[in-house]
Amino acid sequence: MRILIIGGAGAMGAGTVRDLLSPLSSGISEVVAADVSAKALATLAASFPGDARLRAVHLDIADRAAMLALMRAADLVVNGVPTLFGHQMEIFGAALEARVPYADYGGLGIYTVKQKAEHESWLAAGTTAVISLGADPGLSNVLCRAAADRLDTIDRIGLYWIARLLGPENPVLVPPYAVSTVLAEYAKPSQQFLDGRLREVPPRTGQETMDLPSPFGRAEFMYTIHSEPLTVPFAKGIAEKGIREMTWKLSLPEHEHQAWMALVKAGFGDFEDPIVIGKASIEPGDFLDALLRRTRERNAASMPAQDYHELHFAIGEGRRNGRPARVKASVAASPDPLYAGYGDAATSMCMSIGVQLMLRRPLRPGVHAPEEYFEPPEFFAELKKRKFRVEIEATAFEQA
Repeated sequence: MRILIIGGAGAMGAGTVRDLLSPLSSGISEVVAADVSAKALATLAASFPGDARLRAVHLDIADRAAMLALMRAADLVVNGVPTLFGHQMEIFGAALEARVPYADYGGLGIYTVKQKAEHESWLAAGTTAVISLGADPGLSNVLCRAAADRLDTIDRIGLYWIARLLGPENPVLVPPYAVSTVLAEYAKPSQQFLDGRLREVPPRTGQETMDLPSPFGRAEFMYTIHSEPLTVPFAKGIAEKGIREMTWKLSLPEHEHQAWMALVKAGFGDFEDPIVIGKASIEPGDFLDALLRRTRERNAASMPAQDYHELHFAIGEGRRNGRPARVKASVAASPDPLYAGYGDAATSMCMSIGVQLMLRRPLRPGVHAPEEYFEPPEFFAELKKRKFRVEIEATAFEQA
């Protein structure tokens, strides 16, 4: 397998490189990490001394000819350029032109519908794209499939992600992922599948309180912008089971939640709308990202060790064998040395798992979301190898 990762020296791309080249993976002959940052590429290359399978290549995606040449030499291309940089459709289109299988980390659903609309073009070209393949989205979509497969009819699927930090409170705000993504989740309205159709709902609504196992405890979830409601209720094997509701909800640690709420109230929710200070113009999101990076660097010595726990779960409700039924499919991760050095272990590893599964079997042309492409047992088996805990609980109830 020859894998090209565009944006391969970024946090997510570098994590995927690491998993692809680890003993947990197999059949990888070459990973090409292409990135515009020479410094980041050098850092990445230094992490794999003597591993001839890694090739670091400088690439400006504005050089389409160079990008196409790299794509045509690969068995599959991963788009690791952050969604909000605005290049997703450009790289997606280049992969179609090069007729090379494609995957991206997706995210907020900004391009999901546009990408799915290109299904027939990819089908005609005999080329495969799996979009939104990370943890959330990606793993989350597969969890929805696992729940749906255990129901004959579906009333609703609720999808949730929660993170908790244990240990002394950190005096520094550390974003759980890209600053622009968190700001978008807190400030932008989202699309949720309600009453059988997509509906736009205001940001930070849909509050739902749940009591979860330790270390999560009582948690409050809210709607945020995400791609899963744009694909899951329309997927084959789910749509025809009568699904009427499919929602995505998030819960961050309370201190972080309050900090992001305050930043949105301060105006950082308009993170892409430049402000002028003197003769300089800067986007609030870029300013905040740079400020938080500087704060972390200056306070690195005083930042306490914290244990990071996360839980991804889908709850499906409907009927099975004529009886009301409920299915909960979950994947959890707790601190482990295996995850050290990953920007986001779940996201990085799920992309690596996905592309390997894609290339192990004959490819299916077209544009697919993860719940349409992967079999949950196979995906979960790879997660278990990486020390994620997978649980599926199905409960049937007596007829009311």
